[in-house]
Amino acid sequence: MRVKDYLQQGYRLEHRIRLVQAEIEELRELSTSVSSPGFEEHHNASRNTDAPYEKLILKIASLEEKQAAMLEKLLSFKAELTEVIDSLEDKDERLVIHFRYIGNKTWVEIGDKLGWDARTVRRWHNKALAHLVLPENPTIIDKNLQENENGT
Repeated sequence: MRVKDYLQQGYRLEHRIRLVQAEIEELRELSTSVSSPGFEEHHNASRNTDAPYEKLILKIASLEEKQAAMLEKLLSFKAELTEVIDSLEDKDERLVIHFRYIGNKTWVEIGDKLGWDARTVRRWHNKALAHLVLPENPTIIDKNLQENENGT
C-alpha cells in the first residue's frame, strides 16, 4: 500500500459518513411528511396494514447503525494515523501531514495557518511522505486498496 493511499482513507471514510447522514436526513423528512390519500375504491383482501412510514423508520435505524460503525472505525483509524504522524521527526512535516489528513485542510488553508504559500506546503508534504513509515499491519478501510494490493 502506498503511504498516500493509507493517509487518504480517513478522508474517504468521512465523505461516506456524510453521504449516509444526508440519506438519513432525507428519510427522516420523508417519514414525517403526509402522504396523499387515495380516493379510489380498493378491493384487496391482503391489504398492507403497516403504517406507511414504518419501512422508512426501519431503514433510518439501519443507516444509523451503519453510520455509528463507520464513525467508530474512523476514530480508531485517526488514532492510529496520529501515532504514525507523530513518528515523523520534523515538526513542519508533522504539521503539514496532520492538517492535511487529520484536519482535511486544503493546501491554501494549511499555508494560511502556517504562513507559507501552497507550493511550500506541497514541498513539505512530499518530504513527509518520503519519511513516513507505515505500521506493520496498517488499518485498511477501503477494500479496493486491499484488493489492489493482493493483485485481484
